[in-house]
Amino acid sequence: MIHVEPVSLAFNGVRLEPLSPRHADGLRAAAEDGQIWTLRVTWVPGPQQVDEYIATALAMPNRLAFAVIDAASGAVMGTTSYHDIAADIDRVEIGHTWYAKSRQRSGVNTSCKLMLLAHAFNTLGCAVVGLRTDNLNHASQAAIERLGAHKDGVIRHHGARRDGSVRDTVIYSILRGEWAGIESALHDRLQLHAGA
Repeated sequence: MIHVEPVSLAFNGVRLEPLSPRHADGLRAAAEDGQIWTLRVTWVPGPQQVDEYIATALAMPNRLAFAVIDAASGAVMGTTSYHDIAADIDRVEIGHTWYAKSRQRSGVNTSCKLMLLAHAFNTLGCAVVGLRTDNLNHASQAAIERLGAHKDGVIRHHGARRDGSVRDTVIYSILRGEWAGIESALHDRLQLHAGA
């Protein structure tokens, strides 16, 4: 049975540290970078919602939220989480992820996913890691598929969007036996990105 506790992780110039109210100003700046809270297919807090967003994340059972930090500057680039932690079946999901517009397509997401997946499989001993996204969030689906995750299916009429419409949720997973190949491919991708 896995036991998930707050932890800080660092890799490739990115640091993940447990989310706390002290990250509020940085998260506000990250959300304002590109006004990403206006996107329909993901839930990003507006500047006035950041304090409540952090409080909700910290109060949620079976969730461990992280601030995503630029290790060189200390700037908050976004946030991500382990969530829907099912310790009795050695399962976590990775989600509630968003980044400042300027940090998207920069290698930050790949670095974060590599850290979280490595910690889940190599340290916690997870049997499976799940990921999910809105069926209309094609960029997120493509990013999850680039990780090498398996598309398990779609849960129809699964959750409310901030505009009141109802989303279908696309579910993905990575099994422990698939991790070694995915880990190697992610390292290769980051090396290619660094050389670009």
